[in-house]
Amino acid sequence: MTLGEVLRRSADHLAAKGSETPRLDAELLVAHALGLTRIELYMQFDRPLAGDELAACRELISRRARREPVGYILGEWGFRRLILNVDARALIPRPETEVVVERCLVLLHGLEAPAVLDVGTGSGAIALALADEHPGARVTAIDLSPDALALARENAERAGLAVELVPHDLFSGLPGGPYDLVVSNPPYVEPDDIETLQPEVRDWEPRGALVGSGATAAVARGALAVLRPGGALVLETAENAAGEVAALLTELGYTDVRVTTDLAGRERVVEGRRR
Repeated sequence: MTLGEVLRRSADHLAAKGSETPRLDAELLVAHALGLTRIELYMQFDRPLAGDELAACRELISRRARREPVGYILGEWGFRRLILNVDARALIPRPETEVVVERCLVLLHGLEAPAVLDVGTGSGAIALALADEHPGARVTAIDLSPDALALARENAERAGLAVELVPHDLFSGLPGGPYDLVVSNPPYVEPDDIETLQPEVRDWEPRGALVGSGATAAVARGALAVLRPGGALVLETAENAAGEVAALLTELGYTDVRVTTDLAGRERVVEGRRR
């Protein structure tokens, strides 16, 4: 069987199993199994695969057919300028979270050495991206999960970036300060909504990082105690929740409250400044 045939059959199989991006998934997984880039797949499109190569491809495609996330199968995922280790200890970084980082960088512009707190850091994606793209930033990242903090530490070492990683429960208030910016992608799925999620999320990603009734409000309230006057809060929100979160920030006394859309045009990022 040629490489091209494997790609076609893999994509058809994944489509039948419910993947929303079957061709892309097939390309990523077959390339990984064969140690090739996606471009090299098409340079070798007509090459017959050896038995061990076919077995390696089948193993990864079978895992994806069970709806295991591609990032977990690959063991790494790109986020802005970084390649991060990813596994079941934390959520896989999403494209919408890159917009969160973009807003943070805009708000930090002109500050030489801003103090930043990332609440619920997970893989460390936000904290490390900010440390990477604003080299003067002094970034502290907190998470309740020891496993997530261990993963974030691995990613900090992989990226060669210095971020302070601290175990902390956001519901007990936020530590340290004062900060120029507090950022969070908190657990925002309500318990009753978990069954509505895609199997990749519902069945594979850590429940504690997904479900967190009241977490967004806890971050918004906690940030008031640790932000400098004029300091900013940036939050990622659930779909269709941005208006509610913006209203909460206004009610709490934040100024310059703003909602930003993600790359798909959905309102997913809310920010405000402490008076």
